[in-house]
Amino acid sequence: MPTSAPATTDVIIVGSGAGGLSAAVTAAQGGLRVTVLERADVCGGATAWSGGWMWVPGNHLARADGVDEDPAAFRAYLAAVLGDDFDAERVDAFLDSAPQMARFFHENTALAFTPGAKICDIYGDLPGAGTGHRSLAPAPVNLRELGPEVARLLRRQLYETSFLGLGIMAGPDLAGFLAAARGDARGLAHAVRRVTRHVADLAFYRRGQQLVNGTALVGRLLRAALDFGVTIRTSSTVTNIVRDDEDRVIGVEVTTPFGKERLHAERGVVLAAGGFPHDRERRRAHFPTGPDHNSLAPIAADGAGIDLGQAAGGRLRTDLASPAAWCPVSLVPYRSGRTGVFPHIMDRAKPGSIGVLRNGRRFVNEANGYHDYVTAMIAASSDGDPPEAWQIADERFVRRYPFGMAKPRPVPLLPYLRNGYLKRGRTLAELAYACGIDSEGLQATVAHFNEHAREGRDPEFGRGSTPFNRYGGDPSTGFPNPSLAPIEKGPFYAVRVVPGSFGTFAGLATDAQARVLDDDDEAIAGLYAVGCDQASVMGGHYPAGGINLGPAMVFGWIAGRDLVASTGRESRLNRVGD
Repeated sequence: MPTSAPATTDVIIVGSGAGGLSAAVTAAQGGLRVTVLERADVCGGATAWSGGWMWVPGNHLARADGVDEDPAAFRAYLAAVLGDDFDAERVDAFLDSAPQMARFFHENTALAFTPGAKICDIYGDLPGAGTGHRSLAPAPVNLRELGPEVARLLRRQLYETSFLGLGIMAGPDLAGFLAAARGDARGLAHAVRRVTRHVADLAFYRRGQQLVNGTALVGRLLRAALDFGVTIRTSSTVTNIVRDDEDRVIGVEVTTPFGKERLHAERGVVLAAGGFPHDRERRRAHFPTGPDHNSLAPIAADGAGIDLGQAAGGRLRTDLASPAAWCPVSLVPYRSGRTGVFPHIMDRAKPGSIGVLRNGRRFVNEANGYHDYVTAMIAASSDGDPPEAWQIADERFVRRYPFGMAKPRPVPLLPYLRNGYLKRGRTLAELAYACGIDSEGLQATVAHFNEHAREGRDPEFGRGSTPFNRYGGDPSTGFPNPSLAPIEKGPFYAVRVVPGSFGTFAGLATDAQARVLDDDDEAIAGLYAVGCDQASVMGGHYPAGGINLGPAMVFGWIAGRDLVASTGRESRLNRVGD
């Protein structure tokens, strides 16, 4: 393991997700001594279990592809989506700094990016909406290239979002696997090559070595942090923020396997502990779903960073449009008794599947963002009934695309039917009975949907009308709209979907430099918050994929720069992303 931190350092980072590591690398590259304290025994938090995509409009890879958008378009789009929740000062700080952050990491660290040239903003009918080149993901990397220190520190891929532990990246990688399910020769070759390498890695290394998505992002950031001399300590729980007589934050108290310590921070402390998705009491107070909730974040994201910030005088903001970044999830029962949480990110948009309530009726444009799906589910739920929906598909769909945790051919469906995760019926009426759905309502809904889907229209919810919808679809079906296909080839299948989340939007109030604010909106000297410990700059809205990780990386970079600037090292700062 990395060596212990000194009693005195310049910067202490509490947490090791994208925001914390971004701040750590930036500050260390600027010449500061940095210590990262991670409560878990591995690093990465929810970032390591994410898709790894970041919304970074105006990035250098877009310009390299000849796409040089006017930044006013980014601002106009956010203003249209966020409405009254638009915070001009913080939004401008994010938009101004996003391209600088990306270029800094890409050119100065082990974090290399790959562009999202075709990934569209969600609300394509709003002013300034983009149709690509605003997203970045970490370039895939082999874990062996990052070194044994990173291998020891890195959280493993989330099992539910992998194939036997093998991460699959959106874009050509995923397209290859989907093509294999259709019997395409190139797709089969791609899938066989990837899976064969993964099996060999498991045999030789006892874990996958092909890093994509969130594991690639955290792995590359860890490598960058170690390259710049950052001290990383796991199993280290920060229990208190230490302030001096003038209420400036000057350090932390931490509990480790070796006892309790007090660490002094000359320049400041950055809170990046992952928000409060696993804090039952805060969920009870702020989530419309109540205390029972299924988050995709690691269990350690229980509000500890928020507690520390509030104890130091920081203000918790809960006045956002939504307290959390919602995601529809299904619960996967395993033989061990554990229940997995699967995020329905991709399958909802593929043609030939719809979401219905217990009455058998649709309630949302399924191909819109995952946040919208859950928001609509909650709004449509009856008083006293927990919000839930059923995603419905036919035989053609489930053998062609992933359907929740179930994989397309040649992977068998039997295990998911046997454990009750999937419901099946020879007819829609039989499926409705198995799920407890109103049979007449379901049959009428499917008949109405099919009639218009064959024509490429969805008059009820407008599915397939935006570039985002169509990008998530599949043009190879032969139907007029890549987002729409009829549900008609039995047997029919369903999976129960409930509200989940990637993390929280509500968090500590901060200014444009990521400094934590008190009840009087004054910055607390020496205290910063980034990632989900910071109230989202998006105001509780979800305008595009990657609006969690993008701001986490950007405000981590901003915090790191501000910490370097506090030393007066302007000459060094001028080389950090400028």
